[in-house]
Amino acid sequence: MNTSKGIDPRGPRVGASITAVLLAAVVLLGASTAGLWLLTFIMLSFLLGTLRGAEGSWQGLLFKKFVRPRLGPPAEMEDRRPPRFAQGVGLFVTAVGVILGFFGVLPAVPIAAAVAFVAAALNAVVGLCLGCELYLLMRRTGLVRA
Repeated sequence: MNTSKGIDPRGPRVGASITAVLLAAVVLLGASTAGLWLLTFIMLSFLLGTLRGAEGSWQGLLFKKFVRPRLGPPAEMEDRRPPRFAQGVGLFVTAVGVILGFFGVLPAVPIAAAVAFVAAALNAVVGLCLGCELYLLMRRTGLVRA
């Protein structure tokens, strides 16, 4: 199987699972400095995924090193562009919470985390990547080029 044509679709799903747990922790921490710092870490993780693709994030590297060797080959590979775009959507949502949090609007931190959590949990639990679907919709309407 030629991995240069795409990525293992299970990788972003595992990454979303890890991210969902971290985002749930931010929601539980609430409007606090600890929640703000954890959301900042998550935001930086989304930045890494946006720049390097989901497979180049630390979650993707954990999948590659510890999970994928224990699985059989994927049924098919996935285009890396939609998950990468989804990382950018996560970056935007968490950045809003982080920026507002650092400007003293701490209630924005768990709200942004909750919004991102919904998307990450949907991907982790049922394989529905909202950012990927947004990417495909934008491609069909011509807002994003192939």
